[in-house]
Amino acid sequence: MGLRVVHVDAFTDTPFRGNPAAVCVLPAPRDERWMQDVAREMNLSETAFLHGAPDGWSLRWFTPTVEVALCGHATLASAHVLWEDSDLPRDRQARFHTKSGLLTADRRGAWIELDFPAKSEAPTPAPAGLAEALGTAPKYVGRNQFDYLVELDSEETVRGLTPDHAALAKLPVRGVIVTSRASDPYDFASRFFAPGSGIAEDPVTGSSHCALGPFWSARLGKSELLAYQASARGGVVRVRVVGDRVKLGGQAVTVLRADLLWINRRGPRRPPPRPPPGLDCGGKAAARTAGPRGRWTADASEPHARSRREQGSLRGDRRGSAAEASEPHARSRRGQGSLRGDRRGSPLNIRAGTASSRRAPPLRRRRARAGASSGRFSRAARSCR
Repeated sequence: MGLRVVHVDAFTDTPFRGNPAAVCVLPAPRDERWMQDVAREMNLSETAFLHGAPDGWSLRWFTPTVEVALCGHATLASAHVLWEDSDLPRDRQARFHTKSGLLTADRRGAWIELDFPAKSEAPTPAPAGLAEALGTAPKYVGRNQFDYLVELDSEETVRGLTPDHAALAKLPVRGVIVTSRASDPYDFASRFFAPGSGIAEDPVTGSSHCALGPFWSARLGKSELLAYQASARGGVVRVRVVGDRVKLGGQAVTVLRADLLWINRRGPRRPPPRPPPGLDCGGKAAARTAGPRGRWTADASEPHARSRREQGSLRGDRRGSAAEASEPHARSRRGQGSLRGDRRGSPLNIRAGTASSRRAPPLRRRRARAGASSGRFSRAARSCR
């Protein structure tokens, strides 16, 4: 059984719209490298990892290339999954402990409202190359701790942008928000580009509205706004500015559920391997038992047993039981004609005249001849004669 992964489209009520996020609910914390590998495999704008914590859930977000400090749509998706899968009662607030502090989510009918910190921008000179990368002249440029915020002259300009992503990736920020006034019923429209964070264009970005909310609230003189993010997938965000907090409202729909089988770097969890077929000297199925780490150890009486490394050698279990065989053509790990015992040095038993001695070392050849002349055979060999 693997780990549950849920694919959710956020800031929409329609499948294949909004912003997709993967949500992975963990039984315990995992290391950062593993989470980044999983996010790269998911190849979505964000993958959210959460596990139980005192008074809520610990939550982290990863793009395919980096971990981010704040993400709205993956938080919305996480709350949606917790309520939908009954990890959290539907009437209880979802509380997330993140790198941006405590974030909460509450149900508001068919909508989910997130409580995020405001990330207001401040006016700043346009960096070199910004206008060329966007392909248009900015009307206003601001910056907060994460992104550049660029106001353009019209909604048509925002929708028609085809920026140079390679040039945008060189800017020393997480991403670039472009925005303008919008036609009814929306108050403003926006798009978000973050090629430097591994996302050419984010379909719907909750965290960008932590800057857009205060920005448009001041310009329009209203604290409740309806926003549209004009990406190819599109999405709707309700925005309420309350002091130094921004309330973000959105919907979510589950699209896919799956099990993540590769839950560690060594490989997926699988049952112990089934024993290969084999016969003992009496024609019965050879006795085999599961050894350490799920490996199978063979009964010493099986003539056709195979070792882990080379066909023809027979090894006992790790506790040192002697391995003896009557197979006339058995091969040892070192050379044809010998049969190795356990690691504690049990004697080698070789059937007379069974293998060529040309390739055996002198000492082994003398032992083979002595064993043949004196008639020394192992108990297993005599029982099979």
